[in-house]
Amino acid sequence: MPNGILNVVATPIGNLKDITLRAIDTLKEADLIAAEDTRHTKILTSHYGITTPLTSYFQHNQVAKGEYLIGLLKEGKNIALVSDAGTPGISDPGAHIIRLAVKNGIKVVGVPGPSAAVLGLVVSGFPTDRFVFEGFLPNKSAARRKRLMALKDEERTVILYESPYRILKALYDILDILGDIKISVLRELTKKFEEVLRGKASEAVAHLEKNTPKGEFIIVFNLKEGGENG
Repeated sequence: MPNGILNVVATPIGNLKDITLRAIDTLKEADLIAAEDTRHTKILTSHYGITTPLTSYFQHNQVAKGEYLIGLLKEGKNIALVSDAGTPGISDPGAHIIRLAVKNGIKVVGVPGPSAAVLGLVVSGFPTDRFVFEGFLPNKSAARRKRLMALKDEERTVILYESPYRILKALYDILDILGDIKISVLRELTKKFEEVLRGKASEAVAHLEKNTPKGEFIIVFNLKEGGENG
């Protein structure tokens, strides 16, 4: 029996309408959907009448569950991999199962769609011809500051993810290490309370100090675009 296919399916980052027809068909036709959070994905599948069984696949079970999913793929089952939002494999456990599938000679097919990093980049107003995605900054202050120090000579536009719990700490460190640079801080993109802050790092800090940070954040900057380093 030939191996099944691992379909890497991009799903909306907020607005449920941001899904492709191909993604819907792929989710309906798969034998199983491997989801980072089945409760979250259930909202999407219920909305579109998708009845494919769901199984959890997240950071803390990725090793054991990854082997299980590879076993199913070797039995000829087709699996759709989804993350909580956006494209699987970008700052989420999907990268592990994708690499495992490739290692085992299993076909991996991408079903393109939303990506918060790319959307944040194009909305930011910074140059898009050359950019680097740095994902989430480290949780601990020393490691976070070290990462930012390594970016001081970066000429490309930088894209970062940050949680509402650490956004102010990250901005304090950016202000201290990179200076009062021009920056875009984007929150809850595609959702009802979408917000885009463009200006100096100090202005973003002042705004978020007065308004309790909520939702997931994207930080975008380009050190050649002005500010203390520009």
